[in-house]
Amino acid sequence: MAENYRLEVKNIYKAFPGTQALKDVSMAFRPGEIHAVVGENGAGKSTLMLIIAGVHQRDSGTILLDGQPIEPMNPHHAQTLGISIVYQELSMAANLTIAENIFINRQPTNWLGLIDRKKMYRDAAELLSILDIHVPPDTPVRNLNIATMQMVEIVAAISRKARVLLLDEPTSALTEKETHRLFESLRQLKQEGITIIYISHKLDEVFAIADRLTVLKDGAVVGSREVAETNKEEVVRMMVGRELSALYPDKNEQRGREVLRVEGLCGPGFRDVSFSLYQGEILGVAGLAGAGRTSVCRTIFGAARREAGQVFVDGREVDIQTPQEAIAAGIGFVPEDRKLQGLFLAMSVRQNVVASSLEKCSGALFMDTRREAALTEEMVTRLRIKTPGIEQKVLNLSGGNQQKVLLGKWLSVQPKVLLVSEPTRGIDVGAKAEIHALLRQMAQQGVGIVMVSSELPEILGMSDRVMVMHEGELMGILSGDDITEERIMAYASGLRNGLSGEM
Repeated sequence: MAENYRLEVKNIYKAFPGTQALKDVSMAFRPGEIHAVVGENGAGKSTLMLIIAGVHQRDSGTILLDGQPIEPMNPHHAQTLGISIVYQELSMAANLTIAENIFINRQPTNWLGLIDRKKMYRDAAELLSILDIHVPPDTPVRNLNIATMQMVEIVAAISRKARVLLLDEPTSALTEKETHRLFESLRQLKQEGITIIYISHKLDEVFAIADRLTVLKDGAVVGSREVAETNKEEVVRMMVGRELSALYPDKNEQRGREVLRVEGLCGPGFRDVSFSLYQGEILGVAGLAGAGRTSVCRTIFGAARREAGQVFVDGREVDIQTPQEAIAAGIGFVPEDRKLQGLFLAMSVRQNVVASSLEKCSGALFMDTRREAALTEEMVTRLRIKTPGIEQKVLNLSGGNQQKVLLGKWLSVQPKVLLVSEPTRGIDVGAKAEIHALLRQMAQQGVGIVMVSSELPEILGMSDRVMVMHEGELMGILSGDDITEERIMAYASGLRNGLSGEM
């Protein structure tokens, strides 16, 4: 007897200009299961989800919902069919309240046909409690941090009574505690018969939450597995053709002179931070969300106001008030949100790469386009950026290649110090390995790197030393055999003497 599937996609093809995004893709999703779709950036995962959600139209193939053919024409139509999607990039209206975002275009009304705000806020509060979110529903979304915004988006999708819930990197901005709460809610939704299709680059998450997984590579299905019957090593081989152990390059055994010294630095959300960074070193910065890690980098770079303290580059004190002054001092900064803060998405690879080194490419009167092209081609080759050409718009590149463009932008100015926040957030295992190799290569060429990361395996695998913060305070700097998961988490939790439990 044939199995009854909630959702099926059969022989799906989709092409974009210059790219065959999906090639004969067929998958089946059961009622009441969490099915992970994994693969490298550019494998076609998000394209498939957007087709199911009605954002893109397939070139050919069939979609079945509960055995019946469907034609999702747009996201609203898909929602009426019982399919909801939570995008990786947040899509809420910042000036509206939480409740208004949850019930947008479907607000409850009273007998006069007017919006019943009391009911809307009451219903929103009940929905927020599902994920244990203790924020007033009349709070404007612009006042929320990224993690809470992500949780609210998921609440909004749940509220639509979806039979199929598509989640694209839903934990990319969540803390471990918030992720745990989300997983509890997803398991509850699964018990109610909802089909959850889950895209994630974090294999730990996939193995913690998914029942089955399907691997996509280059727009085609490699295979499907019951999660209980496979392991991470097999999945990585299916995705990228290499072992999981190849994710992190060898660490530097020696370091050079001091290139950065920070003394008593105070800024937004942190106080009295002091440390040194050495040539050729990767200094990892660990801590829980809100610990002040990225604020330290932003303050050093002049993107946030310095309240007190001193910064020295190559032993010379520098008074950095703006990012331009930081660049002049030899400091680069790769921000956490590459799309909003790091890249000009609508501009070309060339324009992005040269954005921080315009002086190098300027002629007597105008920009020297030959210099721009030569510098960009050098970075494309050196960083192995996959692009049809240097005039390709950055928004058309995969997440991993966008991150490489951002690294190329700073590599082109030959910084002494590179501050990097969440360098592999939202990119796949294969691209992570390439970014890690690039960072280590830069360190070996003499750059001092400060790397903020929320992923503990990345901190452990990449850092020559680890600086741990808790609630705006520097708890300690670890090196050598002291760099352990237990000691990092103890410091990050506020235990002054690591595992001793004493403050």
